[in-house]
Amino acid sequence: MAERRRIAIGTENYKRMIDEDYYYVDKTMLIKELLDSGGEVTLLTRPRRFGKTLALSMLRTFFEEEISPDGTRMDNRHYFSGCEILRAGEAYLCHMGKYPVISLTLKSAKQADYEMAYDNILDAISREYIRHRYVLLGDSLTEAQRRQYEDMMNRQAGASVWTRALAFLSQCLEQYHGRRVIILLDEYDVPLENAYFFGFYDRMILFIRALFESALKTNDSLELAVITGCLRISGESVFTGLNHMKIASVLSREFASCFGFTEAEVRAMLHAHELDEKEAEVCRWYDGYLFGGVGVYNPWKEVFADGRALRQRPGADCGSQLYCRPAG
Repeated sequence: MAERRRIAIGTENYKRMIDEDYYYVDKTMLIKELLDSGGEVTLLTRPRRFGKTLALSMLRTFFEEEISPDGTRMDNRHYFSGCEILRAGEAYLCHMGKYPVISLTLKSAKQADYEMAYDNILDAISREYIRHRYVLLGDSLTEAQRRQYEDMMNRQAGASVWTRALAFLSQCLEQYHGRRVIILLDEYDVPLENAYFFGFYDRMILFIRALFESALKTNDSLELAVITGCLRISGESVFTGLNHMKIASVLSREFASCFGFTEAEVRAMLHAHELDEKEAEVCRWYDGYLFGGVGVYNPWKEVFADGRALRQRPGADCGSQLYCRPAG
C-alpha cells in the first residue's frame, strides 16, 4: 500500500508540497521532456487550474542554483527524493541546481486601468530583483550596473529601463553565476486579456512585447525559457519575430501528460487513499479532457448535476475549443 498523504488544495509552491508532505502527483519528467525538446523558448498553453504554476515552481526548484540574500548556496536536491526524474540519467541530473533562474508571474495584473496594471507588473519584477539581491555582494557588477540594479529594486528606474528589466537582470545573474539564465514566465497572457476587456490593450501590448522581446529574442544571457498561459495571443503577437519558440498547446503530443492527471495517476491516487471503489465515479465527474491524444482528469472541472462534462467555451488557443471527451 502506497503511503497515504494529505491532499493539498490550492498549493502552488513545489517546496511547500514536499516540505509539508502533501500528496504530489509526480510531474518531474516535464524536466526531461523540456530538455529533450531542444527548444530555447517553450510556450505551454493549458486551461486554468491545470497545475501550470506548480509546474514552473517545480522547474525552478530543480534548475536553480539558489542563493540566499547573504550569499549562501542552498541545496535543493532532497526535494526530488524518490521522483521519476532521478531515474532519467546523468544527462538530465547534471542540470540540477546549475542555473540562475528568473521566475515571474503576471497572474495578478488584472486591474481596471493601464496605470494600475503596469504598476503591478513593475512590482512583480522588482520583487524578483530583490530575491536576487545577493548579486550586489562581491565585484561581479560594475558601479553603473549596481546603481541600476538598486534603482530597479527600489522602483526608481525610468520608464524606458523597465522594458529591458528581464534582460538586464539576466546579464547581472550571468556575470555573478558564470552561467546563462533560465527564465520562467507564468500566466503571460493575463495582463493582455485583462487589458483587452478594459480597453487599454494597445498600450499594454507595446510594453509587454518590448519586455518579452528583450528577454527572449535579443538576450545573449538566456539559456532557455518556459512560458505558460491559457491563451495563445495572435494578431499583433506579443512574440513578434521570435521564430525559435516551440509552442505546445492542448493539441500537441509533447508535454501532453505533464498537466492535469492521467488515468494511471488518478488510479494510483485513489489506491493510496483506499478509495479504489470510487474510480468509476471519479471518472464520471472529472474525466473528459484529451490533450495530444492523452486522456486527462481535472478535479476542478465544472460539471452538470448529472455528471456530464461542461465543455469549455471556444477560446484563442489554436483557434479551437478545448478538446473534451464525453464524461461517463
